[in-house]
Amino acid sequence: MLIFRKGCLKFLIFIIILIVIAIGLQNAEWVLKTIYPIHYRDLIEKYAEEYEIDPYLVVAIMKNESKFDPNAVSKKGAKGLMQIASVTGEWASERLNIPNYSEDMLFEPEINIRIGVWYLHVLENEFGNNIEVMIAGYNAGNGNVKKWLDNPEYSKDGKTLDKIPFNETKHYQRKVLRDYRIYHKIYK
Repeated sequence: MLIFRKGCLKFLIFIIILIVIAIGLQNAEWVLKTIYPIHYRDLIEKYAEEYEIDPYLVVAIMKNESKFDPNAVSKKGAKGLMQIASVTGEWASERLNIPNYSEDMLFEPEINIRIGVWYLHVLENEFGNNIEVMIAGYNAGNGNVKKWLDNPEYSKDGKTLDKIPFNETKHYQRKVLRDYRIYHKIYK
């Protein structure tokens, strides 16, 4: 299945290049922004500024978590744009003093983005602004990442991850980093 996906990605890139050539380079930015949109820009910028998180990281995570669907629900029950787990939503609602919090509020874009960006800020403080470790923590949980950093099998220096034992997290991290770089190139 992975070979098929890589083949599809290469084919998609080839098609994009053909489209860009056909419509002209001046329209290339439009094509790229169509493939890599930024939805909920005002909310992302608001909370990214408040919590001092790169907005392009927020967008890359959101794209990979929900494809910008505010009603998305994962197999594990995470909800909304940034796929907030119930336990994280409860914890964040207490820390952020969200009045009358209920789990259904995770489907509200503003609440979901606020909690997701706040959690990235928590991860940033915990892992020393190491974006690769932050992304792994967003997917696998900060408790798992702490264990990995303390294990010489996964981290030689206790600060960076040399190996990620969860395949899902390893692939997630790779995709988010790829999209993060692409968003920076397109929109910066």
